[in-house]
Amino acid sequence: MDIQQRYVKVKQLLEKYNQSHLLTFWSQLNEKQKHNLLIQIEQLEFDRVEENINRYIKNPAFSGLPKNFSAAPAYPAMPQTAQQKEKYEKAKKLGVELISGGKVAAFVVAGGQGTRLGFDGPKGDFAVSPVKNKTLFRLSAEQIAAAGVKYNFQPRWYIMTSPLNYQQTLKIFKRNNFYGLEPRSVFIFQQGTEVNFSADGKILLAEKDTLATSPDGHGGSLKALYKSGAAIDMKDRGIEYISYFQIDNPLINIFDPLFIGLHAMDKAEMSSKAVVKTGPFEKVGNFCLVEGKIKVLEYSDFLGDELLEKKNPDGSLIFSLGSIAIHIISRVFIEQLNIKGFDLPYHKALKEISYMDLLSGHVIKPQKENGIKFEMFVFDALPLAHKSIIIETLRSEEFAPVKERDEEGTDNPATAKRMMIDRAAQWLAQAGIKIPRKPDGSIDCRIEIAPSFAICKEDIANKKDKIPKIRPGDVIYLE
Repeated sequence: MDIQQRYVKVKQLLEKYNQSHLLTFWSQLNEKQKHNLLIQIEQLEFDRVEENINRYIKNPAFSGLPKNFSAAPAYPAMPQTAQQKEKYEKAKKLGVELISGGKVAAFVVAGGQGTRLGFDGPKGDFAVSPVKNKTLFRLSAEQIAAAGVKYNFQPRWYIMTSPLNYQQTLKIFKRNNFYGLEPRSVFIFQQGTEVNFSADGKILLAEKDTLATSPDGHGGSLKALYKSGAAIDMKDRGIEYISYFQIDNPLINIFDPLFIGLHAMDKAEMSSKAVVKTGPFEKVGNFCLVEGKIKVLEYSDFLGDELLEKKNPDGSLIFSLGSIAIHIISRVFIEQLNIKGFDLPYHKALKEISYMDLLSGHVIKPQKENGIKFEMFVFDALPLAHKSIIIETLRSEEFAPVKERDEEGTDNPATAKRMMIDRAAQWLAQAGIKIPRKPDGSIDCRIEIAPSFAICKEDIANKKDKIPKIRPGDVIYLE
């Protein structure tokens, strides 16, 4: 079919769905540009686009909170009973067996840019460690490599980028020789995108021959794993479980035998880690139980403050567990989600979106919110799982997100570095190493533990003889 025939067909399609404006500049395009525009339009699923417009833009309806829901149950960070202790020990043993057997792969969502950090490049290339200034990519890569040595298996790392930083990420990994990992063990792919809309439901043009699009959110990762061939690659390699995390967390414990073991023992399909919230209004999702299914309700979904502030008889918050985007996901579950027809709900976000003005033919960069982006959230897959478990973890051990450079906030590089030092000091102190402290109790040294030295506190015990005496003001790097 030639360009003109395709044009006629696309024109009819756009007229049907009231999006004819996308061809406004057709007569100004050369053959290559015309082909480029047609390809983008032809790839759209217009029935789904129309459904989203009607559901989220023209007739938005807030469904409110579920009629009946409660706080979701969770395994505690430390076992509370003899029976629970026995189960944890069995789970750890099973987790080690699964990791050593090559049944578990690492999967990171790394599509974000470092814009909010004042950094020009993929967020994974942002330097954050307290002594060696290692990047987030390097920290994850070194941990994955160290796990391979510790558990005697060939680790596999799947990395999802956005279309914006895919090529940049490839160059970063090649420039750094894949951080010591085997290149064939690293699978880098792109997430999907969704078109952007004006407030009245019109698809926006970014250029005369280009639709305005944005990444489809971390929920799109479960679709991208399938479409990219990553899920097939996993199956071919005998991988059954996926350790999901986001690149902005330098404290992540990627291969956690307990978490993996409990997930497998309970025959769960998608499981989560949680931390106790710092307060009722911390901006994290709340784990809830709705009709027997685990569901994450965002803090903004709650009607008023009363529910968030509600407490148990012991004074603790009823809705105390916050979602931190750490999951174990069964590969078969991802396959089933996609085979059945991927159907996670969309979330609408009002954003400043650059667009091609149809009258002037110039790109407009708005100074305020002017358009709508759709994205999916990975935790919306939880209620689709036939079984899902939650395990509480300690914030100081596993959660220090690096999201913005604002020193007055909490999710910034300075806080992450301090937490990395604090965790390292705690690991050493538990092994009997004396840590110098200032009169106010704060740590009086700077410590960084390389994953090659230890990936968990239990690894320290056999290496005490390799740890020098630490004096006030020392800068210590252990590898």
